[in-house]
Amino acid sequence: MSRFEKKTVVITGASRGIGAAIAKRFSKEGANLVVSANEESVHAVADDIKRDGGSAIAFVGDVTDKASVVALYDAAEATFGSVDVSIQNAGVITIARIEEMTEAEWDKVMAVNTKGVFLCAQEAISRMRKHKRGGRIINTASGQAREGFIFTPHYAASKMGVVGITQSLAKEVATERITVNAFCPGIIETDMWAYNDAAWGKLLGDYAPGELMKEWVDGIPMKRAGTGEDVAGLVAFLASDDAAYITGQTINVDGGLIMS
Repeated sequence: MSRFEKKTVVITGASRGIGAAIAKRFSKEGANLVVSANEESVHAVADDIKRDGGSAIAFVGDVTDKASVVALYDAAEATFGSVDVSIQNAGVITIARIEEMTEAEWDKVMAVNTKGVFLCAQEAISRMRKHKRGGRIINTASGQAREGFIFTPHYAASKMGVVGITQSLAKEVATERITVNAFCPGIIETDMWAYNDAAWGKLLGDYAPGELMKEWVDGIPMKRAGTGEDVAGLVAFLASDDAAYITGQTINVDGGLIMS
């Protein structure tokens, strides 16, 4: 398919995991990619895309810093001429008992997961309005946007905030051919979930590496963890013309773990 030929897609948190999988899916469908992260390894994702015949640039930046976010979208416009799809995927988590959680942990998780979505969506919408081509804003929430989990109040708050941002912006830009949606990944095979398994495993019992995640995966109706590719398929749909009448929605992609 070539649904995104001549369209420019900006993805934050794209150095690995879900973000990298989303980037590669859009590249296969003809998009120009701007892959961004706060680590140099994002260049490898852009290099992989170009090696496979795609079009991509990498940008190392900080989604919590306004100047860095402006520079990201400047780079997208300077290279490809416009911004058609913006996917706010950068995210962090820490796991700790409430009395051991630091103010710095709270601030960092809220800054990356919620403020970062706001800053990137703000900048992307301003570019979309300027070019008058419409566009797609797609935000990464979490299963914890549906139900907070133990030892992560800051993460739950940050992801519930993403849903609120999504709904508010969807109403603001609804008449401008710009849609704003979010998705809630469940248990996905990523580096973040390897950390989750180890950190929650220590706090919830004497779990060996991999044991807690296996226990949770057994509770998924589909009996497997998700992959980045599972998530990428949904995101590509939300960015496509087929989803032109879908906005303000938050969709679970979790194998049936949370049915709402």
